[in-house]
Amino acid sequence: MRPGKALLIRTYLFLLFLLAAVPAYCQRGTIGVDVGQVSDKFGALAPITAPDLGLNAQFTVIPAKDGSPNVVVGGEVRVSSDNAKHATEFAVFGGPLFPWGNFSAGFNVEIRKILLPSATVDNVVLNRFNMELLELPIVLKYKFGPGKRAFVQAQGEPEFTPRFRVSVASLNPVAHPNFDYGYTVRGSLGYIFGKWYAKGSYETRYFKFIANPNNPSNLYNWRSNLITGGVGLVF
Repeated sequence: MRPGKALLIRTYLFLLFLLAAVPAYCQRGTIGVDVGQVSDKFGALAPITAPDLGLNAQFTVIPAKDGSPNVVVGGEVRVSSDNAKHATEFAVFGGPLFPWGNFSAGFNVEIRKILLPSATVDNVVLNRFNMELLELPIVLKYKFGPGKRAFVQAQGEPEFTPRFRVSVASLNPVAHPNFDYGYTVRGSLGYIFGKWYAKGSYETRYFKFIANPNNPSNLYNWRSNLITGGVGLVF
């Protein structure tokens, strides 16, 4: 099966999983699509950009009551128009969100899979390992304006040591790289129009790996910047 076709099937299956996993007693949720541009820089290579598509969903499965938090679950898919040069990502998450008037704060336990592209330097191809990550993002949200329909949201987390998976395309000639540190920060500003919402988002992320033969030419070191605009359904 060609890699592009396999990726498309995987994306469809992931979306079906999200829809099937939504319990009938969900109190509130959103389903949306984000479109924008991603810029990736690996090691000392020049930055590369491409259009990016994101699909996301979030649902409240247990509403807040008597000081308890909302418990939310959800997931997202991110696919570039050129997955030969940019990463593809799948994530599922869940966690508590404590409301205090117009402000809410909480955290998620998130599982993310990142399919990294290969790199070609001096006619040598490096098939990077894919990464599976356990993430614990802190989530802050504030509602304001007429009817409290406008909102601003911030999310950030340090990255922990990934679990590395060999690419299905071919075996890597070296052992997996040694993780040093990483982080992800995301901010969004949006407005709810009845049953619909619109938002703009910016995300920056950085992964650094130790410079050694397992990280040739530092080509695993990865800085990514993503800016998107999105619309979605509120129910």
